[in-house]
Amino acid sequence: MTKLRESGLRTSALKAAMWISRVLSVGIVLTVASAGCRTPNVGHVSNVPAPRERIEGKGGHIENVPHVLPVSFEESSERTIGIDADDPFAGRDELPLDELVAAVKARNPSLQAALAAWNAAANKYPQVIALDDPMFQSMYAPATWNAASNVQGSYYFGVAQKIPWSGKRALRGNQANWEATAASFDVGEAQLRLTEAARMAFFDYYLNQRERELNASSREALSRFRDVARAKYEANQVSQQDVLQADVELAQFEQRQIELTQEQIVAVARINTLLHRSPDHSLPAPPQRLPVVENLPPVDELRERAVGQRPELHALAARVQSEQSAVALACKEFYPDFELMGRYDRFWTDAVQQPQVGLNMNVPLNQSKRHAAVQEALWKVHKMQADYDQAADTIRGEVQSAYARVEGSRRKVEVFNSKILPAARDNLSAAQSGYEAGTVDFLRLIEAQRQLLDLREKSQMAITDFHRRAAELSRAVGQDVIGQVLPVTAAEPPEPARAE
Repeated sequence: MTKLRESGLRTSALKAAMWISRVLSVGIVLTVASAGCRTPNVGHVSNVPAPRERIEGKGGHIENVPHVLPVSFEESSERTIGIDADDPFAGRDELPLDELVAAVKARNPSLQAALAAWNAAANKYPQVIALDDPMFQSMYAPATWNAASNVQGSYYFGVAQKIPWSGKRALRGNQANWEATAASFDVGEAQLRLTEAARMAFFDYYLNQRERELNASSREALSRFRDVARAKYEANQVSQQDVLQADVELAQFEQRQIELTQEQIVAVARINTLLHRSPDHSLPAPPQRLPVVENLPPVDELRERAVGQRPELHALAARVQSEQSAVALACKEFYPDFELMGRYDRFWTDAVQQPQVGLNMNVPLNQSKRHAAVQEALWKVHKMQADYDQAADTIRGEVQSAYARVEGSRRKVEVFNSKILPAARDNLSAAQSGYEAGTVDFLRLIEAQRQLLDLREKSQMAITDFHRRAAELSRAVGQDVIGQVLPVTAAEPPEPARAE
C-alpha cells in the first residue's frame, strides 16, 4: 500500500511537471510569435517634421532634463505627403527671398536628415532607462519522472530580475537626453547652413539677371552708336573703321550674352537643387533691386548675440552636460547591482523549503578599473569644455571678420552711387555729344561705353557682395542682421559647468 501511494505521488509530480512544462512552452511560443514590430513604410516619406518638444536644460542640474516626445513615422507621413505636389512660386512674377529660404528649409533633404537624427537620438531615452528583461529559470531531473523511480519528481522554475544601483538609470537617461538636446541644436545649425546657401544662390541669380540686363542695354546703345557711325561714314565724315569697330563690339556683346545665359542655367540649377526638384525647373525673375542698409548694429553687440544664439555652441554645451552625466555614472559603478529572484524548487523534499527567494549582487573589487573609467570620463568633459571655448572664440572671430567685410561692401556701394557712376554717365554723355559734333573719335566713344558698362556691372557686384557678406554675418551671428526673416528656433541650454 505504501509503495502504491509513493508511486501515485511520483505520478502526480510527473503530471504536474509535464503540465507546467506545457504551459511554459505555450507561453514561450506566444512570446516569440508576438515579438518584434511592424516595419513602417517609409519609402514615400518626403519630409520628417521636428519632434513635438525641444529638450531644454533647466538650471544646469542634469537631473532636471525632461524626456523628449518624438514624432511617429505614421504622423510624419501624414504631415508631409504632397510636399512637392505644388510649386510654391507658381504664378509669381518675382522670386521673394524670404519665401525661397522657407521653401528650401521645408524641402531640402539635409534638414530632413538632421531631423531624423534628432528623432533617433530622442528614442534612446526609453531604451537606456529600461530595466533588463526578467529571466525565466527552470531545471528538470528527467530520471525522477519515471514511475519506477524511488525519488520524487524533481524540478524547479522561477523568475529573476536585475536591478541596477539607485541613480544609474536616471543618469543614463540624462546622458541620452542631453545627446538628444545636442541633436536638436544640430537641426538649428542645419537651418542656418541652408539659409546661407539659399541666400547665396539667390544673390547669384539676382546678379546674373542684372548683368544680362546691363549687357542688353549696352548692346542696344552700341547699336545706336553704330547707326550714327554708318550715317557719318555714308556722309564721308568718318572712315569705315568706326563701323567695323562697332561690329566687333557688338559681336563681343553677343559672346558675353552666351556666357551669361550659361551662368543663368547654373544659378537656376543651384536653387532647384536646394529645393529638391528638377534642376531645369523654371523660376520667377529676381527682384529689380536689393536694398542696402546704412547702419548695422554694433559689432560687440553682434559678437555677444552670436555666443548666445549659435545652435552650434548650444549643441557643444549640451554635449558637455552629457559627458558630465557620464562622469556621475562612472562614479556610480563603484556600487553593486542586484538581481532579485524567486522560484519553486521541487529538488527539496521538505515542502517548506520549496518556495524560495534570493538576491545576487556583484562585488566591485576591481577599483583600479573604475577609477580609470572616472578619469576617462573627466578628461572627456575637459575636452568638450575646451571645444566649447574654442568654438566661442571662433564664432566671435567670424562675426568680427564678417562685419568688416559687410561694412567694406556697404562703403563701396556708397562710392559707386555717389561718385563713380555719375561721373561715368557724364563722361559717356560728353563723348557721345563730341562724336556727333566731330570733336571726339569713335574709339573714345566706345571706350566711354565700355567703362560705363564695366562700372555698372561692378556696382551691381558690390550690391550683391554686400548681401552675400550680410548672409555670412547672419550665419555667424545665428540671426538675420539686415531685417530679413531668418527663423531659427533654438532652446537656451545653460553654460557648460566646469568639471572639478
